[in-house]
Amino acid sequence: MSGGVAELLLAQARRPIEPVRLPEPLPLDAVPTPALVVDRAAMERNLQRMAGHLQQAGCGLRPHAKMHKTPLIARRQLELGAVGICCAKVSEAEMMRAAGIEHILITSPVASVDKMARVVALAATSAGVEVVVDDAERVRMFDEVARSAGVRLQVLVDLDPRMGRTGIAPGAPALELVRTIAGCPNLQFKGLQQYAGHLMHLEDATERATRARETAAVGLDTRALIEADGHEVVVFTGGGTGTFDVDSRIEGITDIQAGSYVFMDEEYARIGQGNRSRFDYFEVALFVLVTVISRPRPGTVTVDAGYKSFASDSVAPVAHDLPGLRYHFAGDEHGVLQLLEDAPNIELGDRLRMVTPHCDPTINLHDWMVLLEEDGRVHELWPVAARGCSW
Repeated sequence: MSGGVAELLLAQARRPIEPVRLPEPLPLDAVPTPALVVDRAAMERNLQRMAGHLQQAGCGLRPHAKMHKTPLIARRQLELGAVGICCAKVSEAEMMRAAGIEHILITSPVASVDKMARVVALAATSAGVEVVVDDAERVRMFDEVARSAGVRLQVLVDLDPRMGRTGIAPGAPALELVRTIAGCPNLQFKGLQQYAGHLMHLEDATERATRARETAAVGLDTRALIEADGHEVVVFTGGGTGTFDVDSRIEGITDIQAGSYVFMDEEYARIGQGNRSRFDYFEVALFVLVTVISRPRPGTVTVDAGYKSFASDSVAPVAHDLPGLRYHFAGDEHGVLQLLEDAPNIELGDRLRMVTPHCDPTINLHDWMVLLEEDGRVHELWPVAARGCSW
């Protein structure tokens, strides 16, 4: 994709960044559905709880903006002490930089010259822009692009934690890549990234903690190898919501890349934590508000939200604080709620809050977040400014 096309796409995708204040507060029932609803007080408690935990643990936070795609939330995370934010894609980083955010780590490798040029262009506007690399030839290409632009680009080596998605093997292969970076005058080696995403949803908390420590140990051994070769490793970043309590207390990990803790979802709720069967350290703060629109047969009702409102890798949406309702996807625009024995009385026109199956891709389906305040009313809409920025 040429730079011109990328710029055009970004301009078309770009949404407002600042909140939209309603002329007067509205009850939630006045909001058109399906609507992406944020319990603002619960979100704030989650933000502060993570910040407090990490401060106590002596670990930094580099939250992943790919989850919320919303600069307003990224700004709040930075206000609470985050060392920077993560973006999965270059276009996400461009959107966050347009919102004035300085410290951005692009956590996926970049393989094409046009995207390298965009990364370098971002770095020209802020020394806090960094990117991961995992291939020697691409390192040399990045160096040439940076040289042409007169920029010194900060890079981290991406380690593969036996996940098989991105990254170079730890140990000697990683060291050789660091040596290649050291030989590139327009690149600066900053540190290591090791994100073990395959561990985040392991249901057994003990297994998840054990494997997180084992994985971290391999990466930290690689760090020691690189330092012994004379290279300073300023950053060792990784970890996520599922292992935040373990990773944050491992000496040598400088910061974690948690994202879902802000909102939580049903996939995370179903894994254990500590001696509890549910992961409830953080509150559910994100819902899709739906309306009951039909009652086609006894024992079921239909709501106005299907695949275009919810994204699910493995589980279905769940009714919030209502027993006896089981959701079934029924197409792009519809979902069917099976009414079990303990279900409450459900009428046509009723509004229900549904917990999202997977918060990241669900948010990416919506243009706006509806902020529900403690008074039970909506005062603001927040734009999902980086929605659709996946290139």
